[in-house]
Amino acid sequence: MKALKSFLLTFACLLLTPPVLAARPAPSPIPGPRSAPAVVSVPAADRYALRCQERAPERYRSHQGTALWGTKPSWDSSPGTNEKHSVLVSIDVNAVRKTETGVKAVRLEKGRLVAWPQTSQQVAGTVLQGTSGDGKPVEVAICAAEPASDDPELTWYRIEAWNPVAQEWENPCTADGRVPAPRAVAVSGVWDGTGARRDVPGKLTLACENGAISKCVRWGYKPWTERNGKSLVDLHQACTRMARADYCGNGRSHTRDYTVIDMYDGFGVLSPTTQASEDFDPKKITFEAAWAPDGATCISRTRDGKALSSILQECPQRFRASTVDLGEGDRCAVQREGVSPKAALLRNRSHGSP
Repeated sequence: MKALKSFLLTFACLLLTPPVLAARPAPSPIPGPRSAPAVVSVPAADRYALRCQERAPERYRSHQGTALWGTKPSWDSSPGTNEKHSVLVSIDVNAVRKTETGVKAVRLEKGRLVAWPQTSQQVAGTVLQGTSGDGKPVEVAICAAEPASDDPELTWYRIEAWNPVAQEWENPCTADGRVPAPRAVAVSGVWDGTGARRDVPGKLTLACENGAISKCVRWGYKPWTERNGKSLVDLHQACTRMARADYCGNGRSHTRDYTVIDMYDGFGVLSPTTQASEDFDPKKITFEAAWAPDGATCISRTRDGKALSSILQECPQRFRASTVDLGEGDRCAVQREGVSPKAALLRNRSHGSP
């Protein structure tokens, strides 16, 4: 149990530094303006033949964690990030672009994809139509399926997406020092840039390992499960807000890289941690906030050390100053207008201001 809780004590990994770009030689001076080189489009037959091959190292890498999906915000190599954007936000389970095994569609069974109409067929090698954050089409190849060793309901997928800028297949998941080759998990629902989730018939999300959607599944908040007859869909969604410290429910994160957090809920999935470990001391953390699917219901303090007044300014008329005692030593300084703090599905504690 101690090992399990050590795994569940989470690092909300948030961008502090821009991506590191490989240095390039300075170009020789050339008089007059220079046009950008034209990108030659690869024919579809050749494109599909290139999927799921061994790849050279990524052109750039960055620490990530503010991102909801865990994917790259764009296909170009420019510095900076956009935690509200993604090169891949959903896939169409009925739009098979290429297959070698006769798969006509895929279906989601708990945390794994199965082929349709013949469930015995392999989904690996299938190319599906996906959509980016700006609504553009993107093709997604499922390269390999890896059943989770600790959860028979969950399967991890090695995926690639067609990069129209570089004209090559590329892992759309953003890597960091802890997970250099991220995989993805299939989750029902589609998320937008504000972090809101909705059910869209025929679509689902391939959430990368370093994103909040995927992390919340790993922490035990699996949206396909139930506790005492209640679905965990809303609890999983509340977790995505909590993981990113999205107090206002607008998709904006308020945390720092590798911040240790402890979460607990009223469903009996997780309880407060009482045992100390190498990177966690329960005596040094304090209550932070209570969470609902659309953001915090009440806040004691911010995770990134900013004044609570900055949150009140970010989402005016959403919170008001009010001391609320939730019990078990959890007290809030501001609470949500028109929402009872005790209606929260999830609470968390963290270290004080950095």
